[in-house]
Amino acid sequence: MIVTLLTDYGAEDEFAGVLHGVIARICPDCRVVDLTHGIPRHAVRHAAVVLRNALPYMPAGVHVAVVDPEVGTERRAVALECDDGRLLVGPDNGVLSLAWPRFGGVVEAVDVSRSPLRLEPVSATFHGRDLFAPVAAELALGAPLANAGERIDPDELATIQLPEATVAGGAVTAHAVSVDRFGNVALDLGHEGLAAAGLALGRRVDVEIAGERHPAAFTRSFADVDAGDLLLYEDAYRTLALAVNRGDAAALLALTPDDEVRLTPR
Repeated sequence: MIVTLLTDYGAEDEFAGVLHGVIARICPDCRVVDLTHGIPRHAVRHAAVVLRNALPYMPAGVHVAVVDPEVGTERRAVALECDDGRLLVGPDNGVLSLAWPRFGGVVEAVDVSRSPLRLEPVSATFHGRDLFAPVAAELALGAPLANAGERIDPDELATIQLPEATVAGGAVTAHAVSVDRFGNVALDLGHEGLAAAGLALGRRVDVEIAGERHPAAFTRSFADVDAGDLLLYEDAYRTLALAVNRGDAAALLALTPDDEVRLTPR
């Protein structure tokens, strides 16, 4: 059975390694895959986007996401089963909510805040170690979801709502969704929306942000423009994104998540 981990713990401290150790003690035959421990601190929505993008490339298994700025409060901890059988484990703060629609939605959910599968004593600040990792390991061993906690209505789970792009007057009003470590900015427009937006490979595009226009080319890859030039492209997840060849689009355009981006084909 595979267990995947996604956190904002970073690589400098022992936290991510301790999760591996807890899982190995309970389920030594589990294969653990680190999706990333480099989520920016407390960036729940960013983590939800990364989880949504990455999980379709993972085998069905148990998938843990711990980006938890409200750890130690009354927020719930949850484990849930998707329609395709995969299990998601994490805080009930929306971090799981962009992923589960890709797997048929939630068919069963439990509150694991006081799970009999947790480690004791439970730290008020390290639920990844004491709660999420042991629950995930026991589920990977085959423990029924109902044994992990008290059932809850899936409709009560916290969700994250992303902005939606709109097309009007020959232009697309999109929004920055996330920024990766290269400064590439993913937008809320997928491949299926390109035709309606009038965007096509090889066309020039005006990128307008806060009233300031920047010329860009809609290209297939970074190397299709000169170093330092702005480009619009489809990223690895077929989502429209902005980049600067060998540069940082987020810094150049002063873009942060939710900022509005107006795209006008020339």
